[in-house]
Amino acid sequence: MTIQEAIDPVCKMSVNPATAAGSFSYEGTDYFFCNIRCKEKFSAEPGNFLTVETITPVFFGKSPKQQTMEETHVDPVCNMLVEPSQSEAVHEHHGTTYYFCAKRCQEKFAASPDKYLHPGEYETKPVVPGAKYSCPMDPEIVTDGPAFCPKCGMALEPMIPTLNSGANPELQMMSKRFWICLVLTLPIFISSMMDMLPINPLHHLLPEAVVSWLQLALATPVVLWGGWPFFVRARDSVINRSPNMFTLVGLGTGVAYGYSMVVTLSPIELPRAFVMENGFPYVYFEAAAVITTLVLLGQVLELKARERTSDAVRQLLSLSPTVARKVTSCDTDIEVQLASVLRGDNLRVRPGEKIPLDGVVIEGSSAVDESAMTGEAQPIIRSTGDSVIGGTLNGTGSFVMRVERVGQDTILNQIVRMVAEAQRTKAPIQRVVDQVSAYFVPSVITIAILTFVVWASIGDEPRIAHALLNSIAVLIIACPCALGLVTPMSLTVATGRGAKSGILVRKPEALEGLEKVQTLVLDKTGTLTEGKPSLVNLMPAEGFSETDVLLIAASLEKLSEHTLARAVLEGASSKGVTPQTVTEFQASAGKGISGCIDGKFVALGSAKFMSDLAVNLDGTESNAETFRQLGHTVIFVCSEKRLAGMLSIADQIKPGVKEVIKKLRDVEKLKIVMLTGDNRSTALAVANQLDIIDVEAEVLPADKANCIKRLKESGQIVAMAGDGINDAPALATADVGIAMGNGTDVAIESAGIVLLRGDLSGIIRARQLSRAMV
Repeated sequence: MTIQEAIDPVCKMSVNPATAAGSFSYEGTDYFFCNIRCKEKFSAEPGNFLTVETITPVFFGKSPKQQTMEETHVDPVCNMLVEPSQSEAVHEHHGTTYYFCAKRCQEKFAASPDKYLHPGEYETKPVVPGAKYSCPMDPEIVTDGPAFCPKCGMALEPMIPTLNSGANPELQMMSKRFWICLVLTLPIFISSMMDMLPINPLHHLLPEAVVSWLQLALATPVVLWGGWPFFVRARDSVINRSPNMFTLVGLGTGVAYGYSMVVTLSPIELPRAFVMENGFPYVYFEAAAVITTLVLLGQVLELKARERTSDAVRQLLSLSPTVARKVTSCDTDIEVQLASVLRGDNLRVRPGEKIPLDGVVIEGSSAVDESAMTGEAQPIIRSTGDSVIGGTLNGTGSFVMRVERVGQDTILNQIVRMVAEAQRTKAPIQRVVDQVSAYFVPSVITIAILTFVVWASIGDEPRIAHALLNSIAVLIIACPCALGLVTPMSLTVATGRGAKSGILVRKPEALEGLEKVQTLVLDKTGTLTEGKPSLVNLMPAEGFSETDVLLIAASLEKLSEHTLARAVLEGASSKGVTPQTVTEFQASAGKGISGCIDGKFVALGSAKFMSDLAVNLDGTESNAETFRQLGHTVIFVCSEKRLAGMLSIADQIKPGVKEVIKKLRDVEKLKIVMLTGDNRSTALAVANQLDIIDVEAEVLPADKANCIKRLKESGQIVAMAGDGINDAPALATADVGIAMGNGTDVAIESAGIVLLRGDLSGIIRARQLSRAMV
């Protein structure tokens, strides 16, 4: 196959291989360059330019991934994948065979091959290498490159956004058109509205003919330049036999503008039905310009909404570092691009760094904050033989890990893929709108034709003039109706009231569907609980005060890497206790810590640690067991081998949550399910306090989404409330995703409703709004 076009991997410029300044073969692939300096840079360090987001050679006529091995081709007109054996048409051009999904595509290509082999319209849209593109409204439309949806006319977008995709050129273009058209439309609108006044002041300033000519001058760039993308999409909708909103907008504005232009420029005297009482013709420049500007505004708002939807995936992608420290065979560290790391490589992770990829610790240990992935509120000690997850945060220790999973196999990338797939899934309300739209546009056009025929047959004289005027009126009136299909006034009012109550509606269909929900799935950490450990109970032993116990605990924890140190220090600070200097500090991994304060031996740790120190715990174990059954972590404190007191630390349940759960279950008649990545004993302890029967514990992010799927497959309408990154796939998979306002950006971006106050009672208020709206 003859190569038509490639991309320089260094500067990303389009390059014709036949005229390229140079080429370089690397790992079986030929790369072409626009100048010799690009080739020199690439040949010196190819890995620096072949990252996940590097643009690799792109060719028209065949799928980039399958140029040499498989016989899958890309239709150069619509960019759909085509199997040669199933293609509807074939065309030979300059020695290359192109396959087409339909005869119409082949005919368009044959008429102007260069238009599709070098499409200037698509070059303004950045191409994501190797990415599939799909339509937000019709996810079943998938192409290998940027294009417009043949069904609804919307620009396709990457199925999985990239981290550094830059500004959206389509949004910039539409915004520019909108603001310029708004400035030009306002004078037309104001002059037309003055006709509603008892006395039009313009009549005293300008003749009616001059006003019409001014409106023509202002409306022409609005309709022909500002509305040009809509005319293109309207044309494509007719060619593809998929009438949509753009069909109606293009037809209505085109007829209104065309008719108005003709009667304004017409030198002949028009029939009486075509003119006003003052003898000047009726014109519809205002209608054509206003509708064009409003549709441009709708496109800008829609594109901004789509950008916000992609932010959830970008937030997830940002969790992964771009470089890693590879340990060589000489036991030295070298910094490498993350994309160049292979399974089996050894990586060193330093204190405070993000863990690059999934793997197993082979040397050292550290406390790892895995809350982003598992929801576990407390950092987990990971040592030799333990698994670690890419994207999680290392604590104060350092370790070496062996990489087990790379690329799309990592847990983080699996979450990214699940969130992106869930966001592309059509909501039930979208399917209803699709069904209505499929009949609405043809019905309007049919009614307009019937209106013309009826008036032309039996209307008052002049019948043709009346027929033309009334059929145009039908099309013009229907344009705003097409917009109304996707912006119901009830949704607008409900979202406004929700904002006043601390309920942010990101996706109106989520609020619409909330009143139908039957099962509410709740994350534990950060949703039912505060999301961080805190000092809950302090029980001093005989002869010691609370201050004495806190002083010892805080002084020791100040030097500790213990996962609960912050809770102890914050508890001491709230009581006004200042830590003292500790000498001879020692830490016993997994047991406790010890040292000396003013020459006295002090220690803090587990019951086993106290037993090793021969500290008598008689009389305290029963209380300690009670706290453990509530999901608390119990810590003992001693001084001079004598028990000083006991602390219990826990992630506390949010105030008022129990009452809200009771209302949701008894009043709202919802089935309540707790879903958490936390350990089972802690999850059951919290569930027992809240009277929650259905509990799913120790669930990984991927399994959270699967749990939601199982509930939906059983016929239930499911809402999910969560706050963490690990909840994002489940939030996106649920019929209604609800995020806590104090949660992560990823959770918020994946949800349809955000409770700004982080209060579950907002779900009850949101349900009330949903019922009132529907």
